[in-house]
Amino acid sequence: MDELELLKKDWETSSKNYPELSKEELYKLIYTRSSSIVKWIFIISLLEFAFWTLISFAFKGSEDLEKMESYNVDYILYPLMVLGYMVLIYFFYVFYKNYKNISTTENTKMLMERILKTRKTVKHYVIFNLVFMCISILVGVYIELTNNPEVLTTLNRIESGGEGNLTVFYLIIAGLSIVAMALVTATLLGFYYLIYGILLKRLKSNYKDLKALITE
Repeated sequence: MDELELLKKDWETSSKNYPELSKEELYKLIYTRSSSIVKWIFIISLLEFAFWTLISFAFKGSEDLEKMESYNVDYILYPLMVLGYMVLIYFFYVFYKNYKNISTTENTKMLMERILKTRKTVKHYVIFNLVFMCISILVGVYIELTNNPEVLTTLNRIESGGEGNLTVFYLIIAGLSIVAMALVTATLLGFYYLIYGILLKRLKSNYKDLKALITE
């Protein structure tokens, strides 16, 4: 628990007489805390990127990856991968810029604005990751349906049995894809809530404290 939280807890639960802090002193505490939180958001985003990169290298050479490479669908996978990296690099830059901006903030109003901007950036970052993961799942399903020899053989057999059977097959695939996306989304949301959610709550608390300073 940081210094600001300890002070707030003491004020709320104790009847002892503590020396009152000036607005300038409170602002410095909130400023230091906010700067530290935004720095950790930047660091954690880099660690998260490193983690997923290591995971991708761990699966390199696996049977599933080799099978995917045998489909010769680089024209789909490479643009998707490049787009993902470009957007992530953009977010890393914005996180770093948010940290540098907060570190040089000199007044309460500007600090409040930059706290709101940081919270908004993190929410957009989380949304992008979730959407990108779901798109990747859909792309993977499409590639399997159009390139996997076993799937194509199954499709031909089902199609020969009538349009109704083919419709049922695609409905099952769609249902399984939705379940997979829901599971991945729920898992990532839980992860992001534990990591970024806690930091965003603290930033929100800082924003409220700053707002209280202005209205006093």
